[in-house]
Amino acid sequence: MKKSLDEHAARFDELAAEYDGDHSTEYRACADLVVTHAEEDGAVVLDLGTGTGAIALALAPTAARVLGRDISEGMLEQARAKADEGGSDNVEFDVGSFRDPNVPEDVDVDVVVSNFAMHHLDDEAKRAAIQTIADLEPDRFVLGDVMFFGEPDPDEPFYSPEVDDPATVGMLADAFTDAGFALTAVECVHDQVGVLVGERAIGGNGA
Repeated sequence: MKKSLDEHAARFDELAAEYDGDHSTEYRACADLVVTHAEEDGAVVLDLGTGTGAIALALAPTAARVLGRDISEGMLEQARAKADEGGSDNVEFDVGSFRDPNVPEDVDVDVVVSNFAMHHLDDEAKRAAIQTIADLEPDRFVLGDVMFFGEPDPDEPFYSPEVDDPATVGMLADAFTDAGFALTAVECVHDQVGVLVGERAIGGNGA
């Protein structure tokens, strides 16, 4: 990780108020795919790196319960305000991270989602995060993120090299399967943006 959790949290605290208006076409397409793959009637959903709650709130109408977790209080304040404004009473926003998702012990998570958050971790930390997610035993994990489908053009990076640390699709796919997920979809939005979907493989390494 190129920045500490506290440094990332402080950075996103500063960005929170303008965050929703600062997204590319690729980001929005990726978010839409994450929602499409994650929607499930009556599911309990965990959204890691929820930011201002866009994914969590989009999934709320069909979900039984949505837990939005983020390290930035500034982003969480924006998410809570949107939930209150929209009357989404089945969504809970609280502090949580990939290392510590902060899921109540009495809650069984059906679907885990994360969009444009995991690329802040180095590859070792990504593997640990995916294993932590697998340990929650969800039926499905949907990851939308900056990821490399080929060699990124150094003159046109889709990410900020000083704070971001994207992985290759191959590395992420291996981490999914090593954690016990069967990879069921790989969607390329851009040569540096994609969505991976994993279904829990009963009897796999992470089951």
